Amino acid sequence: MSVDINCDMGESFGIYRVGDDEAIMPHITQANIACGFHSSDPNHMRAAIELARRHGVKVGAHFSLPDLAGFGRREMTIDREEMANIIIYQIGALKGFLDVAGIPLSHLKPHGALYGMAANREHIAHGVADAAEHFRVPLLGLAGTLHEEIYTARGLEFQAEFFSDLDYDDEGKLIITREHAAVDPEEAARRTVRAVTDGLVRSVGGKDLPVRVQTVCVHSDTPNAAAVARSVHTALEPYLAA
Repeated sequence: MSVDINCDMGESFGIYRVGDDEAIMPHITQANIACGFHSSDPNHMRAAIELARRHGVKVGAHFSLPDLAGFGRREMTIDREEMANIIIYQIGALKGFLDVAGIPLSHLKPHGALYGMAANREHIAHGVADAAEHFRVPLLGLAGTLHEEIYTARGLEFQAEFFSDLDYDDEGKLIITREHAAVDPEEAARRTVRAVTDGLVRSVGGKDLPVRVQTVCVHSDTPNAAAVARSVHTALEPYLAA
């Protein structure tokens, strides 16, 4: 059994700072770098890539709905073709900087509301797949949702993701808020190890739900994200992917 630890990074914008990428990067194996539609800009994208390169961290594209003001956490009405084009545009921007740095594109991950929409709306999941099929790298998503069903049916490699710092409702859906509150690092580590070893997570209603974990997410905009990432990394060290 081996798992990755991923984090959404490069999410600062202009003079505004989101997250502490330098403190988090040593404790992860995958960096999902924002592509400019929910946050980030050319300078922050390139800086995040260089930071990942220095730490030997794999880099993926973290693409979003075009919602800079709402940090990509508000749903929008978009058809399949436009969704695919929006995603290709963002991946292309990141890949340009990756090519300059001599780093391969490692994986893809939708952000925020787009992640949730692709988990339960067929045309959005297909829009994601329409874009992803051109890049042929793994897609991160929730096991047991349209993420897995449609991505794998389209012949795309899928990595099942668990969230160390978000709650799950009684149906196994993520509870996504506009802003993330601080979480107890030790508790985040305990629930993550349980998810990895036992395949279970406790819902907000007290139910034990099945989960499958190939990669674990820590959000950089959680107020104590660096402490959470450090605690999760320490707890998962025996299981980390090379």
